[in-house]
Amino acid sequence: MLLHLVTSSSPLTTARPSTQRRPCASAAAGAVTIRCAASSSSTPSSSASEAAAAGQQVAKVHSYGTVDYERRAPLRWGTLYRRIAVGHGGRPVSRTLGSWDEGERRLDKWELCRIAKELRKFRRFNLALQVYDWMAERRDRFPLSSSDMAIQLDLIAKVHGVSHAEKYFEDLPDTMKDKRTYGSLLNVYAQAMMKEKTEDTFEKMRKKGFASDTLPCNVLMNFYVDVGEPDKVSAIIDGMKERNVSFDVCTYNIWIKSCAAKQDADEMERVFSQMIADESVIANWTTYTTLASMYIKLGNSEKAEECLKEAEKRTTGREKKCFHYLITLYSHLGKKEEVYRIWSWYKATFRTIHNLGYQEVLSALVRIGDIEGAELLYEEWASKSSSFDPKTMNILLARYAREGLITKGEQILNRFVEKGGNPKPNTWEILATAYLKDNKISEALSCMEKNDTEGADRLVSVLTSRGCVEDEEYKSLIDTYAFAGA
Repeated sequence: MLLHLVTSSSPLTTARPSTQRRPCASAAAGAVTIRCAASSSSTPSSSASEAAAAGQQVAKVHSYGTVDYERRAPLRWGTLYRRIAVGHGGRPVSRTLGSWDEGERRLDKWELCRIAKELRKFRRFNLALQVYDWMAERRDRFPLSSSDMAIQLDLIAKVHGVSHAEKYFEDLPDTMKDKRTYGSLLNVYAQAMMKEKTEDTFEKMRKKGFASDTLPCNVLMNFYVDVGEPDKVSAIIDGMKERNVSFDVCTYNIWIKSCAAKQDADEMERVFSQMIADESVIANWTTYTTLASMYIKLGNSEKAEECLKEAEKRTTGREKKCFHYLITLYSHLGKKEEVYRIWSWYKATFRTIHNLGYQEVLSALVRIGDIEGAELLYEEWASKSSSFDPKTMNILLARYAREGLITKGEQILNRFVEKGGNPKPNTWEILATAYLKDNKISEALSCMEKNDTEGADRLVSVLTSRGCVEDEEYKSLIDTYAFAGA
């Protein structure tokens, strides 16, 4: 029993050179979350050293739309970034920036935007927003363009919610309500799955002439795929053709994804053929992983593996997400040796492997039934990690629960807590479900923390689904919880 634990969470054609490359545009300089990646013709090396060398290729930094950052001499912004990222003694970002600006070196906009970009890259949205807020309070020194405001709008939505982002947009001067800020608002609505507002905003952009670019069309198409209406993508494609809106690699990737969502292999291969024939774009790793996903669903393992090999050729050391997709898709094919090969390449390419990387590989090993390998990987993570994310532990715990290995589940949870980990409500839900499966009612109830409303709600839901709520053995405990949480 765990009562001593206390919680405080078609043919495949290889890519050919093109006379023109159109990089994937990004709303608010990266606010949009459509899967896009730069293409490359480099092939994975069989040796770890060569893979590491390939992974160290320096990726260019895309412009924020205000300054040509790629031509600036590199500045020493890293020290300040680290101070902000680690909290520097718990001080607010504004104080850290102010101290640096006054005591060490006068800051310029390039450095601040670069720091904010890095913070956004690692999803430190609150910190990134504070950097932009600090600049906004000093507009005499840091004049903000509509691109900057588009980024700020996106960050406000992520940190404070859609309503605050809407208020920010409404308060913008009319001169700043251009295709960038409108595009950022469109993306905010799309990410929030707000259908009516997404469609209305796109229509406003169309009437104002802001939908003549590829990006808003891509956002709307991706939105329809995400909300389960892939049939509407074709109409947007037709509209783009009528208005002579050019396609980029993201357009084709989303179009292919919509075909996959409809499970229409013939149309998917037609779109892919059209993409290959379009000299203005080059298929990237996203194209081939999307194709592979479709072929896996259709049971065509041979074509799926061909696609994954093509995706590998377009993988560089810039995009960890590609490695995640390769590992996941190879595991769906049951290719254990390929999972380990990509994992070795991954570790040789990146100096630091974050929690998400371990989670992807751990899930893959569990999926293919390599529990021994998963346990070894978990121990590697636990010995190296300084951030005990319960999501990592939950992957193995859930497998133990499914297999009825309750003792192992208790052991891994106990060790996680001893190391300073903080289980989340779904951790207790996983364990409680395992106890219920083994008809251990008292142990299941021990997972209910009275001061953890969300966890208790989840557990009561599990108990209710199993028809246990009328059992006198623990009905009084549920009533007690309901009274305490009222």
